[in-house]
Amino acid sequence: MSNIYRRPALAAQMAQQLLKPGVLDEGLRSGLFLSGLRRTGKTTFLLNDLIPALEDAGALVIYVDLWSDTQTSPAALVLAAVRKSLAELQTPASSMLQRLKRVGGVDVAALGFKFGFKLDNLGLKGGPTLAQALTEVVDQAKTDVVLIVDEVQHAITSDDGNQMLLAIKSARDAVNPRPGTQGHFIFIGTGSHRALVSELTARRNQAFAGANSLPYPVLGTDYVQHLLTRLVQEGAQHLPSPAVTNQAFATLGNRPEELLKALRQLNRHLPPGGNPDEHLPVIAETLRSTAADIDLMKVEQLGSLATAIFERIAATDGDARGLFSAEAAADYTKTVGRTVRVEETQPVVNELLAANLIMRRGHGMYGITDPFVQEIWREKKALEGEG
Repeated sequence: MSNIYRRPALAAQMAQQLLKPGVLDEGLRSGLFLSGLRRTGKTTFLLNDLIPALEDAGALVIYVDLWSDTQTSPAALVLAAVRKSLAELQTPASSMLQRLKRVGGVDVAALGFKFGFKLDNLGLKGGPTLAQALTEVVDQAKTDVVLIVDEVQHAITSDDGNQMLLAIKSARDAVNPRPGTQGHFIFIGTGSHRALVSELTARRNQAFAGANSLPYPVLGTDYVQHLLTRLVQEGAQHLPSPAVTNQAFATLGNRPEELLKALRQLNRHLPPGGNPDEHLPVIAETLRSTAADIDLMKVEQLGSLATAIFERIAATDGDARGLFSAEAAADYTKTVGRTVRVEETQPVVNELLAANLIMRRGHGMYGITDPFVQEIWREKKALEGEG
């Protein structure tokens, strides 16, 4: 039995809104962006609930996670995912074609996906554009194609990532407005940095300006009750009340792994005669303050200059600029305790980028990758200042 908490009703509702929208939901075909903190279950929901629901409704789904390889450009990752799916469509025995036959009643043998281009040239100079390729897929499959890009905010960290978003928008505009189209192209982007994801739809210079940006519906009381019920069935002791557990879950940012960790600590270390409802909030607060320690330890392991650069970025509201200036080098010198030359900064910034601790927001602009880590860092600095 899987211990993944499934959300089929939410997935079915979203699939209906995306694939067969009513009047008020038609705007979702312009693009849907969901934002929520890391480790709140977004990817789990996508892979185990939303994608199966979309496929059960007859859609072809292409999924790519830009966080799977932060050293590879977002455009290359998206094109690789599209090429892989198109290759499956050319393979009669592939699960994708078999699903089309089962769900949509399509005759796989007669379907014969045959593209007038080589997949290796997709998106390259002289090759087919993403819009041309996806238009062919929609027309041959006679159904909706859904592209899901997880951690989509990484797309705006590079010029080719921004170009990739423009190519996706072009695909949307090539497919969806056609009279009598037998399918639509739907784009879903999810991300763990709410401000950056919101910018993708709020700023006029972005490809999907005006599209829908919504908060990811985090797990709540239903999940907490499900978890407590399972623990009772397994004979767990020292269980807190649902109300206190819900509050602890909220303290931990609605992160399932952190709540499980808190309940394990409670079950193992509650003193004889102790009240679970009194101890769980303390455990939750402690875990919350240490939740970002892994990332902060990574920064420390990169050295004192990396720490100084990270802290300069984390202390900045909005985009941090001037990391390579003489003024910044002077500040690093004070923090590190030795003379820091301007030319030393770039290699260390590259290390922080490679470790996915910071992200490039544009030319000369940087931010902390995980806003929760930045929040915890600021809280700790505030406490140090009070001490």
